[in-house]
Amino acid sequence: MALKQQIDADIKQAMLAKDQDRLRALRALKSMILLEETKEGGSGELKPEDEIKILTKAVKQRKDSADIYRQQGRADLLNTEEAEIAVIEKYLPQQLSEAELKAKVQDIITRVGASSPSDMGKVMGVATKELAGQTDGKAISAMVKSLLA
Repeated sequence: MALKQQIDADIKQAMLAKDQDRLRALRALKSMILLEETKEGGSGELKPEDEIKILTKAVKQRKDSADIYRQQGRADLLNTEEAEIAVIEKYLPQQLSEAELKAKVQDIITRVGASSPSDMGKVMGVATKELAGQTDGKAISAMVKSLLA
């Protein structure tokens, strides 16, 4: 089942269950998907990698907002953002552990033939494509830096 149909079905379930946090997160996702499908030059259909980009973007936006709310001491808004993050992450692929990330980045470094920190750009280009949706870009960057140092 495509992501859009899955979200539509989950919206109905959330409405019936009167789960406001889940409903808010799902409606935001549906909105992002519709915007992406109808943007100029779009084909109207999303590829799986586009769906992952949308989900990753939604999680990142909410994590950034949660950090701001945490700094400002706004627990009410922080709880809302964290609830939405939990809902959205259910649609993302399984996140890599640090050990799995290290192994995959090490494999990419070997394949690319990188040996020094100046090769970081080559490694990051491959790593961000291959590990999209499986881990955060900051984590990939930090791991690449530590392995190339």
